[in-house]
Amino acid sequence: MVDRRAECGMLDRLVEAARLGIDVEAARHAVEDGLVEFGTRVLFRQGDAAMSEVRALLFDTFGTLVDWRTGVTTQLEQWGRAQSLAADWPGLALAWRREYGPALAKVRTGQREWANLDQLQSETMRELAPQFGLPTLSDDTLAHLARMWHELPAWPDTVEGIARLRAKCFVAPLSNGHVALLIQLARAAGITFDTVFGADVFQHYKPDPQTYLGAVTLFGCAPDEVMLVASHPSDLEAAASCGLRTCFVSRPLEYGAGVVGDQPPADGDFDLMVADLLELATVMGV
Repeated sequence: MVDRRAECGMLDRLVEAARLGIDVEAARHAVEDGLVEFGTRVLFRQGDAAMSEVRALLFDTFGTLVDWRTGVTTQLEQWGRAQSLAADWPGLALAWRREYGPALAKVRTGQREWANLDQLQSETMRELAPQFGLPTLSDDTLAHLARMWHELPAWPDTVEGIARLRAKCFVAPLSNGHVALLIQLARAAGITFDTVFGADVFQHYKPDPQTYLGAVTLFGCAPDEVMLVASHPSDLEAAASCGLRTCFVSRPLEYGAGVVGDQPPADGDFDLMVADLLELATVMGV
């Protein structure tokens, strides 16, 4: 007996695949294998010729690959105990992260000279410390606190996901952190990259196009052969405007349970939308 509901479901998915530009025959096999859920998220694009041409993956780092909130909060708590200081450490970590964008903007708009992320983080902590009841902090202490961003825990899927994806593509962070920071961060978190693109390589911060296109050039690729993977829609939008492919990865706990940092994108905003890097690896066939 023919299952008409299953038959209609298959037809609906194939129609959706055609709308998305996915090879229908490949999509049919994917549906049969249970790999596709069209209409909610695009999880399977192996049949898409454009996706098959992706040679390199760039990864946003803070929030996308590592859990900065847990890492910075834990280190601030440890430092506070050692100094016999009490403060709202989770609140300070969150406030510190929220000052990140405005600090970068001052460099990007020419309001101040170039400075790497350690310098900017030191300056923002100097301003925030009194607001959280902390005493005046020395330059050495501020530098020590800024280096907390050099050692952060990876999300549970990051190490394995990067390793799987590296079997198919070049992989590298494209971060507003500088090279020295990213090397230390990768070693501490156990992440293996092919190379590292820090903001100091380009003397520009994202979302300046020089960052995305500079990394594309150093990879020796065309923009549409490179995909940015990020949990922040604004980063992906900037990359897309430079001609890169885009993949949104969901990190709902970046700012803590129930705290929304960025509004999640709508279906179709980016080339791919995945729950984590393991799902991305499966999507890309590795």
